[in-house]
Amino acid sequence: MENRIAVIGIIVENAESVERINAILHRCADYIVGRMGIPYRQRGISIICIAVDAPQDVISSLSGQIGNLPGVSAKTAYSNVK
Repeated sequence: MENRIAVIGIIVENAESVERINAILHRCADYIVGRMGIPYRQRGISIICIAVDAPQDVISSLSGQIGNLPGVSAKTAYSNVK
């Protein structure tokens, strides 16, 4: 399957989910190009941006697993670059 380039935007409202997010990301470390995390203390949330280069099904699975955690939202934007 052909790789796609995508960005997964993650909003974490439940700090208890952070450890599980990190475990999921660790399993997909070979596909992660870069990661940026911003703790937004005034609002009590964290914002994470993950750049990935992976097959479509891996990206969808990664985003879905993270988005299904309690207090976590995840959205994916795909590049048109093949």
